[in-house]
Amino acid sequence: MTQTKKFDFRIKQDKDVWAAEITRRQTARKTVVSKRKTGFATEAEATAWGEKELKSYLDNLMERNERKAKQREERTEAAAAKEQAADAWREARDVADGDSGSFDEDNDDYASDK
Repeated sequence: MTQTKKFDFRIKQDKDVWAAEITRRQTARKTVVSKRKTGFATEAEATAWGEKELKSYLDNLMERNERKAKQREERTEAAAAKEQAADAWREARDVADGDSGSFDEDNDDYASDK
């Protein structure tokens, strides 16, 4: 099984014009173009743009992932705090009700069960 990069760039030539594309491996068989620029006079210009844009693209992706991870952590903490507050409220409610939920032997409501 070969290991390929998730993100890469490729250079294409159409007659006398060069194009550079930032690509992403979607599946093992499918590659998607994320960004494209055409109109380069030489292969070197297209390669330079591809390398620069790939680095910029990956930097933006890492920053986005860090932001999303921080937001996910904040959501998880907020959900945990909300659940803890709900548990505390349930405990307080149960204590305030007293023993009203417990079984009372003097009550004849269950006489038919005998």
